[in-house]
Amino acid sequence: MMNPKKNLKKRHNPACMENEFLLESYDYVLPKKLIATYPASPRESAKLLVYDRQKDSITHSDFFHIFDFIPPEALIVFNDTKVIKARIYGHKESGGNVEILFHRKITDERGDDRYLVQIKGRVKTGSKIILQNGYECVVEAIAEGTYREVAFFRGNKQLDFTNTLAMFEALGHMPIPPYIKRADEALDLMEYQSVFAKHYGAIAAPTASLHFSSFSMERLQKDFSHCFLTLHVGAGTFAGIETADIRNHRMHTESLLISPVAMEAIDKASAILCVGTTALRSVEYYKRLQDVDKKKPLCAECDIFLHPGNPVLCTHHLLTNFHLPKSSLLMLVSSMIGLKKCHELYNIAIEKSYRFYSYGDGMLIL
Repeated sequence: MMNPKKNLKKRHNPACMENEFLLESYDYVLPKKLIATYPASPRESAKLLVYDRQKDSITHSDFFHIFDFIPPEALIVFNDTKVIKARIYGHKESGGNVEILFHRKITDERGDDRYLVQIKGRVKTGSKIILQNGYECVVEAIAEGTYREVAFFRGNKQLDFTNTLAMFEALGHMPIPPYIKRADEALDLMEYQSVFAKHYGAIAAPTASLHFSSFSMERLQKDFSHCFLTLHVGAGTFAGIETADIRNHRMHTESLLISPVAMEAIDKASAILCVGTTALRSVEYYKRLQDVDKKKPLCAECDIFLHPGNPVLCTHHLLTNFHLPKSSLLMLVSSMIGLKKCHELYNIAIEKSYRFYSYGDGMLIL
């Protein structure tokens, strides 16, 4: 049987730990059995590792008891994006099967709606993909990397964004992450969505939010200051970093919306606790902007990359899941607690059989 602690120590020697900008410093070995393929039920039964930075102390608990640890003065910030049923299936006119993963809406030079997608199956510009219920997808252009620009049609009529969302709702499958090695199921329609999800646009859930049931949210909203913002999580959340020096990584962009009410709450807060890395990235991006008109909603493209060389500055506490090796999210956590401490906590989580990734357990950094 693998000894995770021994394996991790072998992979992470002191020389590697010294370089916070080396991609390899963020690698670790996770036993496959610790990758959560189904959510905890009930949601609050997920385990919670609490790390207090001032005391350098660790407490093992669960989400039934999370309110015992949240500082009473903290403003709690949530991301209320809603996951689109972003994966659809079709076939080429020649008969070959095709899988399409929605990424985001874009606008062409004529002002028409186009969509950035990833397509499994060889296609070229002008290719037509036959979908169910009379819908079609036409490849308009080959975009950067694995992305394609497409338009959707029904009966020779091009769909606008509202009707495109309706098509995905009718035909689509929940885009559960690729490391969950199973097909999506009916339970994912509810479980891979926060109970407060409001604005459609994400293709991945802000997973720290999945630990809250309607009951726990009711209590939280009663007892704690809180606000909501919207960051539509994109396909880039699963994209690995490929540059040996992480500072050369080009961060993906995601659409951000913050209301004047939320901006005021964030500005006045004496302490901020972000539920998830997407909420934290949103707060950090907003707080670094200049000349924001705070009487109007902030609409922006968030591309902030937080790591030890560009650390978290304005957020005091973070509730988050356990993240993939070599991921930008692991670097974000390291920017708050240090790379060495991050590996130490991940080692402990593995030893204690915490469940990792989207449907896994959580960590509260105080």
